[in-house]
Amino acid sequence: MFKLLTKDFWDLTARIILRNKIVILVGIIIATYLFSTQWDNMRFSNTEANLLPDHHEANISYSNFLDTFGEEGNLIVIGVKDTAVFDVKLLNAWNRFCGEFKSYDAIEAVISIKDLQKLVKNSEEERFVLEPFIKDSITSVAQIETLQNELFNKYPFYDNFLFNSETKTIRTALYFEKSLVNTSTRKEFVLNILEPKIEAFEKDYGLDVRVSGMPYIRTKNAENIIGEIGKFVLAAMLVTSLIFFFFFRSFRATFISLIVVCIGVMWTLGIIGLLKYEITVLTALIPPLIIVIGIPNCIFLINKYQHEVKLHGNKVKSLQRVITKIGNATLMTNVTTASGFATFILTESTLLKEFGIVASLSILAIFILCLLIIPIIYTFLPFPKDRHLEHLNKRWIGGFVDWMERMVRQRRIAIYAISVLLVIVSMIGMYQIKISGSLIEDMPQESPFVNDIRFFEAEFDGILPVEIMVDTKRKKGVMKLSTLKRMDQIEAYIEETPELSKPISVVGLVKYSKQAYYNGNPKYYQLPTSQENSFILSYAKNSSSDVDLLKNFVDSTGQYARITTFMKDIGTDKMERIQENLQEKIDKVFPAERYDVTLTGKALVFQKGTKYLIKNLAISLSLAILLISLFMAYMFRSGRMIIVSLIPNLLPLLVTAGLMGYIGVPIKPSTILVFSIAFGISVDDTIHFLAKYRQELQANKWKIKPSVYGALRETGVSMFYTSIVLFFGFSVFTISSFGGTVALGALVSATLLFAMLSNLLLLPSLLLSLERSIANKEVLRKPPINIIPEEDDKEEEAAVNED
Repeated sequence: MFKLLTKDFWDLTARIILRNKIVILVGIIIATYLFSTQWDNMRFSNTEANLLPDHHEANISYSNFLDTFGEEGNLIVIGVKDTAVFDVKLLNAWNRFCGEFKSYDAIEAVISIKDLQKLVKNSEEERFVLEPFIKDSITSVAQIETLQNELFNKYPFYDNFLFNSETKTIRTALYFEKSLVNTSTRKEFVLNILEPKIEAFEKDYGLDVRVSGMPYIRTKNAENIIGEIGKFVLAAMLVTSLIFFFFFRSFRATFISLIVVCIGVMWTLGIIGLLKYEITVLTALIPPLIIVIGIPNCIFLINKYQHEVKLHGNKVKSLQRVITKIGNATLMTNVTTASGFATFILTESTLLKEFGIVASLSILAIFILCLLIIPIIYTFLPFPKDRHLEHLNKRWIGGFVDWMERMVRQRRIAIYAISVLLVIVSMIGMYQIKISGSLIEDMPQESPFVNDIRFFEAEFDGILPVEIMVDTKRKKGVMKLSTLKRMDQIEAYIEETPELSKPISVVGLVKYSKQAYYNGNPKYYQLPTSQENSFILSYAKNSSSDVDLLKNFVDSTGQYARITTFMKDIGTDKMERIQENLQEKIDKVFPAERYDVTLTGKALVFQKGTKYLIKNLAISLSLAILLISLFMAYMFRSGRMIIVSLIPNLLPLLVTAGLMGYIGVPIKPSTILVFSIAFGISVDDTIHFLAKYRQELQANKWKIKPSVYGALRETGVSMFYTSIVLFFGFSVFTISSFGGTVALGALVSATLLFAMLSNLLLLPSLLLSLERSIANKEVLRKPPINIIPEEDDKEEEAAVNED
């Protein structure tokens, strides 16, 4: 019997792989085919990315609101800011254009200027009736002037909803069917109906039509994400393969590596389909990540094979050693990388859990593929030619290794001084980091749909829904005058807040009813007195069902009311302050014993999600450090080695955090992922270096200095190669049109570059400075689990030659 992951284990693994080549390759082909059958299960998410766990208080409040009033993010708005539209021909064309959307099943209601109704008192029948502002169509300029005067000056109920009285901007509201807003129907309507119709109208009448609203924003954003998946995969493959070829100067090695990562991407897509996960903004990043992470595996394995072939010229023994000597270290590096992603599984956010599961499984899958495919393919290939091994003797690589060794030998004090200086400077920078929860900040800023968001923000004070749900705790409690007055106080406060739009609620409707009761006089647009209230309500009760305007503002029991406003896209800090101030006002106005008032809406759920993610950053990063420390403890059996191995990998994270503070990159959902991902990947170099260091210790009879320099010279090249590949591999994300993806790629690239220098300079310096403490005979007498003594070469050769 043998222990798991010991020399005997890897000997057996090597024999199984090299003796069952055909069976393993057929198995990989079958597995790839089976994964490909799961691709049909992949679908893009039709709902917004919710970073909060289902049982979070903000999610519960939002769900309760949706259960009472239905989906609130179902508004699409189309608008025009052009005085030319107030022309008989153009205004009629605009009204016809907007009216056409009423015929589609996906649209629940359309409200345009032509659909606006006057609430008029019928004294004879003592009831209210609705009369349209525009009957049939407009026939003269005088009618337009009358319409403008009425809308802009006499009916404040409609102001800033369908028009801006100051800039004369008009818009139309399309209410998407609530049951369809989170389905593929939304995408089909936006892309195949709405956009073509808008383009045709713009072409026919020369007007610049703006369009926005959450259904439209989500659809366009999703289209951009889908379009970038293929771009990232191709760019990652091109960049990493070019760098790989530049280092190895071998089409054969480059082609083999591309085969491995392509199969890895196919498996990743199969895993997403098998688990029936939706493709979200996070899972869309995994296929190119697998390419970037898979290529370094190929570099270590192929570089080791060529190094062994050059050393002794035996191809079979070289392949055996690739598996036995690099296999365990490569396994541990992939496990630590997967652990960096797997920590997201422990969060309670469904979005992060799915990302963590798919990423960690895909990383382990690419390790298995590399370990199986590369040695097997090389058994079928001829002995490497001299030109395939030339890269091992490149002068510039030798010069780079000599420089590293010279720095470690002669400049250790300078290395420590620079490291301490970086820590101090970085900590100062960290205190300058800001938090950003902007919903559209990471969207393509130059895209037309983002420009349209800015347009509606400027003209109508926001596009992101904020909802206040008032529970009066009794049926028909909403229409009590005391309740309406309290709601009116909240609305007055909202109107005073520049970042919020004019609120819409039953209060405005009641004010409009009083105005109608007094024959449309705008000075009576106010809440009725107690005496007036009974008269006005009697008129409302006698009105026909066509005047039932309450259904969007009050639930069927009359117990719940909603106040709807829209928020500008502002940062988390401002949003949080507005929320706190608004909540404080609500608590003051509504007694807790008589009312339950909930502040919710998509804007606030997103803001809470950002804060939740930031809170979990420390947890996930701590878990990653803990897991990786356990791996180190298992590999090296030394507490001091754990500390020594963590310092060079924590320093780059600190530097990156400081850099974010200095250059003004905020902490937000996209940049939060940088630290866990970068730490999980950067520690790979440490494992490779320390694994070789422990091998050198045995070979050099526990002499520290020659072991450190020997490990530095052999692993330095592979670490340099892989770090460069990772740097440029993650850099491909900077071609994205999404600001968050650009920041993620740039920050991870920078962190990994710092990590390479830290592992090649600071790590060996620490080992040399602490040699007496580390070189504890009691620790070192136990062979580490990944060492294969050089004296066992004959046994290896005999074993593989049995094939």
